[in-house]
Amino acid sequence: MKLFVTGGGGFIGSHRGAIKICFVTTADLTLRFILFDQMEFLKQQGFEVWGVCSAGKWAGELEQRGFRVATVRMTRQLFTPLADARALWELVRLFRQEKFDIVHTHTPKASFLGQIAAFVAGVPIRIYTIHGLFFLKDSSWRRKLAFGTVEKILSFLVNKALFVNREDMEEVQRMNIYGSNKITYIGADVDLSRFDPSLHSRDEIQKAKSELGIPLDKVVIGIVARLVWEKGFSDLFSAMQIILQKFPHAVLLVVGPSEPEKGDGFQPSVVETYGIQENVVFAGERTDVPTMYALMDVFVLPSYREGLGLSALEASAMEKAVVATDIRGCRESVEHGRTGLLVPPKSPEKLAQALEELLSDPERRKAMGKAGREKVQKEFAKEILFGRLQTIYSELMAHKHFNRE
Repeated sequence: MKLFVTGGGGFIGSHRGAIKICFVTTADLTLRFILFDQMEFLKQQGFEVWGVCSAGKWAGELEQRGFRVATVRMTRQLFTPLADARALWELVRLFRQEKFDIVHTHTPKASFLGQIAAFVAGVPIRIYTIHGLFFLKDSSWRRKLAFGTVEKILSFLVNKALFVNREDMEEVQRMNIYGSNKITYIGADVDLSRFDPSLHSRDEIQKAKSELGIPLDKVVIGIVARLVWEKGFSDLFSAMQIILQKFPHAVLLVVGPSEPEKGDGFQPSVVETYGIQENVVFAGERTDVPTMYALMDVFVLPSYREGLGLSALEASAMEKAVVATDIRGCRESVEHGRTGLLVPPKSPEKLAQALEELLSDPERRKAMGKAGREKVQKEFAKEILFGRLQTIYSELMAHKHFNRE
């Protein structure tokens, strides 16, 4: 089904041709690794799809894949007045110049600036995907006030807010931030043809281990996450101290980029303060993430805040048992006792205990892995999300009198 602007029925725009969509994020990494499949799907549906992000190394690859990419420097801190004003002006100018029909924003700062700019520029359809709220029930009143205010402003600007987990939807309704008419569940998409354990032979796995300097006989605990403390690395490093007493040959494989610009970012050398540096391998930012999952024996995500825990779903798709924290987001990714284990956040002892349980029981890990892939197939296959996305776009276009040919 191809979707086009016909120019009639009250369409707000000055051009005829393919409907123009702009995905806005702070980082090119988000466009390339989290939103790429959605953008590709919309392009195949006949939309002209753009991406807007801060400059980075992935922008060029996105352009090679057929997307237009505009770079606008956006900080990731909550409040940087001068930089924010400059970014806002650049976004307004871009949106007016390109006359986008739909602006779809992701990540907090890009959404705040992007939605204000889209409103000022008169963009007809404004969509915001919330990849996890930045405040919890037990957050400080300052944090709730700051991020709650941002969400309330966005609630007035957007036509539709999409949530990757249902608990966040319930929370914003409870706090009277969004009305039920403006919110809907979107979930997350996992490409099961890419995250498929059958594609990785034993020889390939052994080769990957050797390249990373991991002895073939060592069990591997793996995590795929940005190097920020919010992901629970302090608890994980402390848990490794405990685990190594029982499993002295265990290795922790950390896959993900450093983020020195983030206030809670850290460098790999920090593991020396925990005395576990001989048992930790930092693989950095990778494009062969499915292979990284394939060589893990168990996956862990001890995060303090997650929208959904996409890496946990990817690990499940690769038939890996998952240990994650019992928090909003992770509870939708992991079924305790079936696809993995949930533990209290900020509890290294409980984390170590859960990991030791699974390391000691290969058959249980295997059963959880099988159940995990079944869960992803049933609830998070990319085709399911694409169907929801298509329905949401179609309903909004119909409301704004966009027509199809």
